[in-house]
Amino acid sequence: MDAIFSSMIDPGDPGMAVSVKQNGKIIFEKGYGVRDLRSHALIDPQTNFRLASVSKQFTAMAIMLLVHDGKLRYEDHLTDIFPDFAAYGKVITIRNLLTHTSGLPDYDEIMERQEKSGGPKWSPDHQIQDDEVLALLKTQPTGLFVPGTRWEYSNSGYVVLGLIVAKVSGMPYREFLRQRIFSPLKMDHTVVYQKGKNEIDRRAFGHIKENGVLVERDQSASSATLGDGGIYSNLGDLANWDEGLQLHTLLSEREMQPAFTPVRLTDGQLPHWPPDPQAAHRQEPLSIYYGFGWFLDPYQGQARDYHNGETQGFRSTVQRFVEDHFTVVVLSNRTDLGPEEMSLKVADILLVAQ
Repeated sequence: MDAIFSSMIDPGDPGMAVSVKQNGKIIFEKGYGVRDLRSHALIDPQTNFRLASVSKQFTAMAIMLLVHDGKLRYEDHLTDIFPDFAAYGKVITIRNLLTHTSGLPDYDEIMERQEKSGGPKWSPDHQIQDDEVLALLKTQPTGLFVPGTRWEYSNSGYVVLGLIVAKVSGMPYREFLRQRIFSPLKMDHTVVYQKGKNEIDRRAFGHIKENGVLVERDQSASSATLGDGGIYSNLGDLANWDEGLQLHTLLSEREMQPAFTPVRLTDGQLPHWPPDPQAAHRQEPLSIYYGFGWFLDPYQGQARDYHNGETQGFRSTVQRFVEDHFTVVVLSNRTDLGPEEMSLKVADILLVAQ
């Protein structure tokens, strides 16, 4: 396993942290490279990385906990929570938001249109906040499609879910996750980061390659949104998260079932990825298997629950092979690496060994 990762990182460069857990025990755990190019502090298992879209599984869990509490229902509509939302929100359910079938417009695209028309300009120093995302979505006349009839990955949907957690629970999103998820699972170093409100211990900073050289690029105009990607965590805490899921510490197996059941469209069919226009031969579009914050399509015929994350300076993956009893986590503070590809090389080793 070490050979898969060590060849990818030159000494002194930003890198990654890797953990492999099998049958409830960590069998491989190692850091490669440095947290940043200023201090050159080494990455270790305690280094905290921005999870990007891996955060979505925690947002989904927060919603599920509110359903457990009786404060929310999956079939509640967006306008039940935000009565002043645009009319198209009347037919968008919480379940649609969780499964990327809501048709909410992409807030990045709205930001771009607003900037081009002389509206607000966002930047790494003036980042868009969750309430601003909601305000932008309220100005749109319609959604992208009738909810439930299509699947389209939606950061907007998960920002809105984070806002729903805050409104329904009566506490900030970061505090609800701390009290209901992080503290019970002893994820003591995991935080929903908000500049000026909390800090990140042993923080890795993000990097990209420019003209072949790695440079620090840690924040973008949309790095401050929360429910779609605002969590920082480390290998140890994510091992506790994995164990909590395995043991049903937060919710029962029955309550967790919707999260690990692939969504079907209103016609009863699985959604499909758009056909690849670059494909040499016309192929049948691949089905999309997505639950609540998890992709669910198998690998090498083996069941898995997984999610990748990618944002300014960071890439990450969590790959859970539940029936085979192993989990691979790769967290990287540079965007020119492929955590999912590397994690599946580890999976190949473990699947052959069984």
